[in-house]
Amino acid sequence: MKTILITGIGGLTPGSIAKTIRRNHPDYKLIGIDVNKKAIGFFMKGLLDDYSVCPRCTDIEYFPFIEKLVAEKRIDYAFVQPESEIVEWGDYFEKYGKFPCPVFMGCKLLSESLRDKAIMAELLKDTDFIPKTIKVTQENPRYEDVEDEIGFPCWIRATEGTGGLGSLKLENLSSYKSWLFINNQIPEFTVSEFLTGRHLANEMLYYNNEYVKGAALECVEYVMANIAPSRVTGNTAFARFLDEDRINKFCDDCIKYLCKKLNVQAHGILSFDLKEDRNGNMKVTEVNIRHMAYTGVMAQIGFDLIEDTIRIMEDGNAENVARDQYHHYGKPYIFFRDVDMEPVVLESERMFVEC
Repeated sequence: MKTILITGIGGLTPGSIAKTIRRNHPDYKLIGIDVNKKAIGFFMKGLLDDYSVCPRCTDIEYFPFIEKLVAEKRIDYAFVQPESEIVEWGDYFEKYGKFPCPVFMGCKLLSESLRDKAIMAELLKDTDFIPKTIKVTQENPRYEDVEDEIGFPCWIRATEGTGGLGSLKLENLSSYKSWLFINNQIPEFTVSEFLTGRHLANEMLYYNNEYVKGAALECVEYVMANIAPSRVTGNTAFARFLDEDRINKFCDDCIKYLCKKLNVQAHGILSFDLKEDRNGNMKVTEVNIRHMAYTGVMAQIGFDLIEDTIRIMEDGNAENVARDQYHHYGKPYIFFRDVDMEPVVLESERMFVEC
């Protein structure tokens, strides 16, 4: 029996990870932590064996809390999910040459560079991987650059954050100025050319710079999209699983380019968000340094990066993880998800086409 720590347990993705582990390893002990004392994961029956409210990861008391928890609860390893925590754990490793307990994540430099969309855009500038993108701030909105370099319509989003934070399709300069005013609490944004094609995504596993496996999907609709001005909330309500090798090839090429530029190794779980332009060319909009919310659904239909992560942390290597760089699902699976409901997986969307 193992004892596993899952951080940010109030979030959708950590909850999905916990459910998958509980299903695959009912004898394992799961401990969840979150900064929010009302984190829903604390109160979901059967999800956790124990839980604690923790300090924020930037608080001086955070790592003493983690170290004490690891020692007292005899934690074997951890799933660290919030990206802010992943960066702080990377910083801890650089300071002490070890993690508080075994984890599976990349180095601090790669994590920081991908977490901040403006840094990522600068690293990928003048390549075919991203749309034309510039960084703007509340103090320096760069009105002329937005109008002349990017043009309207364009897409704006916060440089950090999830759930489509600060995102909107801007039709003109007036709407841009209004959006900055409405979101005056967000200090930085990226503004990029507006892409009209499909929203694609994937999850990929790297071990010591080896691309081990990956699988793709199309995010078609979003949970509670009607409440967000951008119609993008970050949580997929309807998705198609795709057997399109070009998606993973494109993402792997992008990761190799970034790692070469940063002189680091790709390691851990990396998840892409992409949009196609009007000609079907893929462009990177975001690279997440963690599992995504659909990771549990992917596990249900045979692509289980949660179990692979467990294997790596328990074995200390990736020798027992099957190499599967271009995963094919075998059936045209789709899934639905809504608020307060478990995801529903169907083997195809044929019934909707026939109606």
